[in-house]
Amino acid sequence: MKGFGLAFGLFSAVGFLLWTPLTGLKTLHLGSCVITANLQAIQKEFSEIRDSVQAEDANIDIRILRTTESLKDIKSLDRCCFLRHLVRFYLDRVFKVYQTPDHHTLRKISSLANSFLIIKKDLSVCHSRMACHCGEEAMEKYNQILSHFTELELQAAVVKALGELGILLRWMEEML
Repeated sequence: MKGFGLAFGLFSAVGFLLWTPLTGLKTLHLGSCVITANLQAIQKEFSEIRDSVQAEDANIDIRILRTTESLKDIKSLDRCCFLRHLVRFYLDRVFKVYQTPDHHTLRKISSLANSFLIIKKDLSVCHSRMACHCGEEAMEKYNQILSHFTELELQAAVVKALGELGILLRWMEEML
């Protein structure tokens, strides 16, 4: 009976390892915090609405997230904290506030929000274990993002932040 349990456990572990890449789950290394996220699904959902959202953006000379390069400056130790703040930012200030009469776009945003809720839950576990360090530079970068966001009228800022979600997703992919 013990042999069956060991064989089943081994089979399950191998099955999980083979299944994980097929589902699009990726392991993100955020300093001492490691989480999995379905970046492939998030990217797919975003790509389906990116063009229509970016077409709404009349403020082409202003950036909220700036560039992926500015996000690369985040120290490895601070990535968990920084991502935790950005996930909460998107959940509380972008996805909840975005308005459009297009039901397809609203469904995609709902799906994005659900994916971000899963990431938030995993990051909260790291935070509760004290594995989500918040350094001064990370908080400064996050406060810069908030400052750029509040410079615009609310709906314009929400459209801008949603249109720039791809920058955040590329940064997350670099942490694989």
